[in-house]
Amino acid sequence: MTAGLVYQANDKELIRELNEVKDLCWEYNHMRPTLLKERNALLQRILGKADDDTFINQPFYCDYGKHIRVGKRFFANFCFTVLDEAFVTIGDDCFIGPNVGIYTACHSTDPVERNTRQEWAKPVTIGHNCWIGGSVTILPGVTIGDNVTIGAGSVVVHDIPSNCVAVGNPARPVKEVAHPAR
Repeated sequence: MTAGLVYQANDKELIRELNEVKDLCWEYNHMRPTLLKERNALLQRILGKADDDTFINQPFYCDYGKHIRVGKRFFANFCFTVLDEAFVTIGDDCFIGPNVGIYTACHSTDPVERNTRQEWAKPVTIGHNCWIGGSVTILPGVTIGDNVTIGAGSVVVHDIPSNCVAVGNPARPVKEVAHPAR
């Protein structure tokens, strides 16, 4: 699945893994918001890579969790959804607005083929120092460079280069930004 090959989405082992993570997400989403250390500890169990500064507002949803890797000082707002059938890698100092969806799962447009439950997945990569605005959708196979802002409501269907602001459906660069000193 993470290699981008066709897989059977209704495989019993995959369904078991999905349900285990759904239980962990349910637990996370029902924790008191003020239990910051406990919430972070559970996020570190769910995600493939996270640290003590990882912060995701509840509710948060994902498929496998272990395929999500976030960098230092990661923040995501309410209703962050990640379908991580492939790897989702997010750099340091990234901010995710509310109602953002990152999707790696791919389905056939042919209904007969789609109904066989065969799928494939493509990874998503987001660089360092990015801000993903509210209600953005990021589709499978996309790479977003460093120092990028994606405007609210955008749909990212193609790679976005570093050092820009991108907006629209499909999202496209509309403004260059200076590279910040690190």
